[in-house]
Amino acid sequence: MTEKRVVSISLGSSKRNRRVQVEILGYRILVERIGVDGDKKKFAQAIKELDGKVDALGLGGADLYLRAGNYRYLVADVARLLREVKTTPVVDGGELKQTWEREIPNYLQEVEGINLRGKTALIMSGMDRYGLAEGLHQTGCHLLIGDMPFSLGIPIALRSLATLRFLSVLMMPYLRRLPIDVLYPTGKKQEERTPRFPFYFHRADIVAGDFLFIRRFMPDQLPGKVIITNTVTEEDVEELKQAGVKMLVTTTPEMEGRSFGTNVLQAIFVAILGKKPEDIAPDEYLSLLKEANFQPRIVRF
Repeated sequence: MTEKRVVSISLGSSKRNRRVQVEILGYRILVERIGVDGDKKKFAQAIKELDGKVDALGLGGADLYLRAGNYRYLVADVARLLREVKTTPVVDGGELKQTWEREIPNYLQEVEGINLRGKTALIMSGMDRYGLAEGLHQTGCHLLIGDMPFSLGIPIALRSLATLRFLSVLMMPYLRRLPIDVLYPTGKKQEERTPRFPFYFHRADIVAGDFLFIRRFMPDQLPGKVIITNTVTEEDVEELKQAGVKMLVTTTPEMEGRSFGTNVLQAIFVAILGKKPEDIAPDEYLSLLKEANFQPRIVRF
């Protein structure tokens, strides 16, 4: 059996590190997550040391690109951290967010029989999870898009993807130049909880987006809510249960007790295909996901 090694280097906490071995489509794949606790120098050094020694690298705790629809802007701070990479492909999971996550709401409705039509869905960041937001909209959800309240501290949630796309054209050229730790919690900040604008959570039936983003800003109780996210540990699942959550959906499958990020899953597929990420069509990812029979993980409390 052919062996591959995939490593996700994350600006997040080292407390969430994990190493597992999985078999996918005839490949034995060693998957490792290494957090550097927000230390950018350590991050850049780890990436440099692994370059050419692993089959694919995942970028965790940060996005290489900000996305909204067809718009894509390179995040300058992250690009600087990757400038020493010469050989190994690096992915941030964005292509799976745009393709696979867009399919999740329809899967929940058509296959699992979970009625989403007419529900209110709070998307923590449309620029991070545009595909998921679009999928929820297509299944009939009313959207509350949280980029302004949760990323910028402005208590105005957007209600349409068209408005998000319009604002992204205005904001992304500025946002892409900000330090990554301004855009997203890194290091020990990932362990902090600073509840913000709880009324948006209370109004929502569904809360969707990056788990650390949800956890940082959510109120202590989320009774009856459906959470659509990824990258959760066993401790995270228990925390959501204690908060009164009704259902947890992770967009990536469980691997030995936890779900990894989309960057890990994309890195696995890049390693299997043996192609440069820019040469992989979106349909190729979807085909591999279906061939591997990957499905969302659903936990009902």
